[in-house]
Amino acid sequence: MVRIAFIGAGSVVFTRQLVSDILRFPELAGVHLALHDIDVERLSMASASAQRIAEQLGATAEVSATTDRREALAGADFVVNMVQVGGVEATLRDLNIPARHGLLQTIGDTTGVGGIFRALRTFPVLEALTEDMRELCPAAWLLNYTNPMAMNVWWASVVAPDIKVAGLCHSVYWTAHDLAALVGVPVEETQFRAAGINHQSWLLEWTHRGESLYPRLREVIARDPELERRVRVEIFRRVGYYPTETSEHSSEYLSWFLRSADQISRYRLTPLEYADISRANLAQLDETRRILAAGENFLLQEGASEYAPLIIHSLITGTRREVHVNVPNVGLIDNLPQGAVVEVPAIVDGSGLQPIAMGSLPPQCAAVNQPYASVASLTIEAARRGDPLLIRQAALVDPNTSSTLTPEQIWAVCNDLVTAHGDLLPPALRRQVPVDNI
Repeated sequence: MVRIAFIGAGSVVFTRQLVSDILRFPELAGVHLALHDIDVERLSMASASAQRIAEQLGATAEVSATTDRREALAGADFVVNMVQVGGVEATLRDLNIPARHGLLQTIGDTTGVGGIFRALRTFPVLEALTEDMRELCPAAWLLNYTNPMAMNVWWASVVAPDIKVAGLCHSVYWTAHDLAALVGVPVEETQFRAAGINHQSWLLEWTHRGESLYPRLREVIARDPELERRVRVEIFRRVGYYPTETSEHSSEYLSWFLRSADQISRYRLTPLEYADISRANLAQLDETRRILAAGENFLLQEGASEYAPLIIHSLITGTRREVHVNVPNVGLIDNLPQGAVVEVPAIVDGSGLQPIAMGSLPPQCAAVNQPYASVASLTIEAARRGDPLLIRQAALVDPNTSSTLTPEQIWAVCNDLVTAHGDLLPPALRRQVPVDNI
């Protein structure tokens, strides 16, 4: 029996989507779903949801739930990581503390100050998880969904190079689907490939019957002035390739958008947007609780929209597919740092997961990616060396952070976040650094 361990299964709504996508495949309908979370109530809801979904789909899946991570991992063929270390409260600190110093973010989970501290909270958990996998399921695939994607997969490759890991994100998938709808072409008739760094990849190939769809997209944009007020459209206009993450996310990766009230208004941005998203997620949790109590069925989304179920199905059945994955750059993108984690297409079938070498990115795309890669590299080094100064230097080279704050203010923000997150951080990184750095 195929065993899939879900680590952080208390992300109830996301777990529900993955479970429904998995169990819709007849070949996977009898899998063992081993759910793990440290939150007993959320774990109970996740387990009940998985069992209800199996009943709805007529699947024979076995569902187990445990707060013991090692129990969930024992004998796993696949490990799906969805942990959010510190929960919503820690994420809100990542947003609110910098905002008090004048630094605005929207989501705060990928790069910049928010991404740095989310990564530093997650690294110890990832290291412990891979140590357990090495002992209990050394041949399993680690399929990571936890952000910051690039930094987390990079850290896993440093501390556990023997563990097979791929980072999965739906941003390329939904970009291709949303743009196809915008230009009026069925997405199944399109061909697309993207490459770059997660949440800042570039749609390099996007065609319909052999012809580029970019001219059609430019025509649609020219007819709609409101589209020109979106961050991604502005990036597309200036760089020449469409980025694969939402405008809300993309705005905080560059120095162009959140630096002034005028820019925020012009591009229709909502600083600290993740606070509202978090409230919406809690509302979804309440709705899940109500559905389970009422004995109702879930409204399940048709078709697999996440890559993990597709990859698992392909590896088990041999079905050949092309997906997008985040993996260490070993000859995959020539003009991004080797060893950094990049997002590229990959072929998956019964023989394994094979990332596709994409050569060099257009030079302007690589140039936009480079600061993001530098933030990630310095964060990895901070954790590897136990050097708190490198945390501040990582924030210093982030475009959004340095476009708003002075170096002294950046040091002060990091000091405040170290105090706020406390024991969630690696011990060596809990030290304060004087704002004058002397």
